[in-house]
Amino acid sequence: MNYFALAALEVGLLGLLAGIAGTLIVLRRRSFFAVALSHATFPGGVVFAVLGYNLLIGQALFALLLVLVMTALSRVPGQGRQVASSIVLALGFALGTLLTSLNPSLGVPVEALLVGSPLSVSGVDIWATAIVLLAAIVITLLLGRRILFHTFDPAGYAAAGYRAWPIELAVTGVIAAAVVVAMPAVGAILGVAILIAPAAAARLLVRRIEWLPLVAALLGVASGLLGLWASREFNLAAGGSIGLATTLMFMVALLWRQISSRRVKEVTG
Repeated sequence: MNYFALAALEVGLLGLLAGIAGTLIVLRRRSFFAVALSHATFPGGVVFAVLGYNLLIGQALFALLLVLVMTALSRVPGQGRQVASSIVLALGFALGTLLTSLNPSLGVPVEALLVGSPLSVSGVDIWATAIVLLAAIVITLLLGRRILFHTFDPAGYAAAGYRAWPIELAVTGVIAAAVVVAMPAVGAILGVAILIAPAAAARLLVRRIEWLPLVAALLGVASGLLGLWASREFNLAAGGSIGLATTLMFMVALLWRQISSRRVKEVTG
């Protein structure tokens, strides 16, 4: 399989993952958390690059540490998730920048952490994404109803006698894993674009919540492959091209939503 086919397979898997992880991010309003996590895992990749190990492993381990830190900070009286996420984002990105400056010979591998390189993904990256996608599907099948219950009616969920922490753990785990496996293809800066934008666009287009993951997955695959194709045809940076394609998909969905709303008002008015 050539490098472009590998890139297309990786982008397609990430698009499918957007149907689950992206939906969780959008419905549970975890966008800033995902952005903070993607930026803050930067030093984990740098450390493992220095040690000569797989960057993805370093990012995954550092993501686990950061989730624990965010959870602890969010429980500090007077603080919250947004504050904890912003602190961790600043800490992680600053530490990654510092480590990079101390190891200038690392060069391209570290730059790939920031902007991604879908045309250089390996079989390991694809397997990692596939495993995370499969795990996300299993978790959704097992806990989907409870996740929706807790998302839209947390007070009723608690009154029903359910514990919130298993849901929080499952949702956070899926989001963190999705963010980490997206980084080799689209990097820390653009990593959340392919996860969040398709789900946000799908929410503008669908009326029933059960259709959201499917439409988000279709939009994720379509926009990802469109961006990858454009990068090859017009000699553009692949990661940036994919990020722009997903953003364009959202803008088209937003325009369609506004046009549809106006037509409904004209008909009913």
